[in-house]
Amino acid sequence: MRVRKAVIPAAGLGTRFLPATKASPKEMLPIVDKPVIQYVVEEAAAAGIESILIVTGRGKGALEDHFDVSFELERVLEARGKTEDLRAIRAISDLAEISFVRQREALGLGHAVLCARTWAGNEPFAVFLGDDIVVSDTPCMRQMLDVFESTRASVLGVIEVDRSQTGKYGIVAGQTVGDRLLAVTDVVEKPAPDVAPSLTAVVGRYVFTPSIFEELAVTGPGAGGEIQLTDAVRALLKREKVYAYRFEGRRYDTGDRLGFLQATVEMALARPDLRAPFARFVREVAASLEKKPS
Repeated sequence: MRVRKAVIPAAGLGTRFLPATKASPKEMLPIVDKPVIQYVVEEAAAAGIESILIVTGRGKGALEDHFDVSFELERVLEARGKTEDLRAIRAISDLAEISFVRQREALGLGHAVLCARTWAGNEPFAVFLGDDIVVSDTPCMRQMLDVFESTRASVLGVIEVDRSQTGKYGIVAGQTVGDRLLAVTDVVEKPAPDVAPSLTAVVGRYVFTPSIFEELAVTGPGAGGEIQLTDAVRALLKREKVYAYRFEGRRYDTGDRLGFLQATVEMALARPDLRAPFARFVREVAASLEKKPS
């Protein structure tokens, strides 16, 4: 069965970006002139996903407004002859069929995914974290769907991290079975560097068989007192194969200040209308900093 659906958990409070996220969803922070979550939805659409469920929380109404049709704004842009802006606005609501459900309690990523159980039904589905952007020639999720279609098993998107960073991620152990592909034998949530089974970290892209819901439904609170997706994957390993794929591309954690700034710079330099003046500005700033005493 082809993967047609994707879930985007976006109910987090965004505390790493306070005070900017006090009244605005972290997923709506702009990278140049486009909110973070739009990059994620665009990747899903480019990968062939047709239907998306965004799991939100209290105070996240701006996400629904962003992907809805805005008749008033469209009329103003049309009347003013701003055809390019009008085309860009209309394209947002045409990306995919987008639905929303609210996670009523902040019970963790695993619980957020479980909120999609009725909507997803008995189909395989993708999961995108709402603040992870991956820049790649072939959409990251398209790469992972190709792996799913050949293995018919759940697939975790992974990267290699420094040992000092293992406590920030789910870390997998596994055996290499192909180019960039591992057969997962274990996955541990946020292990200390001295006990981490590897340096292969799970990041914000997943493809799951519907069996994951059965495991999430019986998974109790784990690290941080939350229902961890990692714990459910670990249980899933006892009944099904799970693979980890080292995708091609550069991943940015835009929920982190440095990752957000790095993504902003790369996206700006990728824009033909901004590349030359912005590159010149970056070089000038870098040169001036080098001249300053440390």
